[in-house]
Amino acid sequence: MNDLPSPSAAELKAIVESILFVAEEPLDMDMLARSLGVDLKMVAEAVDALNDECRERGVRLQQTGSAVQMVTAPEVAPYVERFLGLDEDRSLSQAALETLAIIAYKQPITRMTIETIRGVNCDQVIASLKARGLIAEVGRAHAQGRPYLFGTTFRFLEYFGLEKPEDLPPLKEAEVESED
Repeated sequence: MNDLPSPSAAELKAIVESILFVAEEPLDMDMLARSLGVDLKMVAEAVDALNDECRERGVRLQQTGSAVQMVTAPEVAPYVERFLGLDEDRSLSQAALETLAIIAYKQPITRMTIETIRGVNCDQVIASLKARGLIAEVGRAHAQGRPYLFGTTFRFLEYFGLEKPEDLPPLKEAEVESED
């Protein structure tokens, strides 16, 4: 692999696109840079350029932190789902949506904090959201008992047609104040 020539910016963009296309899960850009033998900044620039181009196509790039993944565009999802024969009844319950919103806006967050905000036990809802791949345990809190911290996943971004968590719509002031 060391005998490969250093790619130009255009070649690197094509290489990154090809790797993201075949990858089955999100890739860390630093790991990608190391494996290609190029600078992280070059990979980040290639990802940004590719992301801009993808906005005109049937695929998108999703980013969370330093991880990046290629997914189908949200506007074509119904056609892809029909082609794949996926279950059409995939709606979330009101309790699941409320819990997911709390996690999305306040991540990383513990189950106890979620339950304090919602005022009800959330074990079943959290289990359902984990089973759907919309949330995951992202660490442990530095509190007594070291409870799990929950955060959203790439599947969450895909489900809601977002490229990155920062694309969530801003909360209104009244909503922010009522949650704190």
